[in-house]
Amino acid sequence: MSENRRQILEMLSSGRINADEAERLLAALETEKPQSSAAATAGGSKTAPKYLRVVVDAADHSSGEGPTKVNVRVPIQLLRAGVRLAGLIPSQALNKANDALREKGIPVDLSQIKPDNLEELVDQLQDLTVDVDTLERDGKVNVRVFCE
Repeated sequence: MSENRRQILEMLSSGRINADEAERLLAALETEKPQSSAAATAGGSKTAPKYLRVVVDAADHSSGEGPTKVNVRVPIQLLRAGVRLAGLIPSQALNKANDALREKGIPVDLSQIKPDNLEELVDQLQDLTVDVDTLERDGKVNVRVFCE
């Protein structure tokens, strides 16, 4: 974690700035990164994905409501900000959240999600494309998950 990030998070935790101000400062730090690494990416490597996209098309005509369409575009920056803010959650609250997730059948330890881990995941998302085609009895369902 950079010194600037640490300072922003310390100001947020001490109450000198609010969450919106911290988010703006962190976003400003992120916009400085691509400019400094522009020379490194000019060598022909892929650009980092900016969005995680989920598209669902279901041709369900049995309900009489027509086809179902879902198009969700989640900014990768939102994922980064969420992981950073999760680092500010007290350990007691994290334990309660982990217990609640386990009760619902989701074995995730939120305390293990760190900004460094997220950056690895984002790097790997560049090559992610998932296409799912199923033929339901009343129509076709097409689900696509990809980065852009």
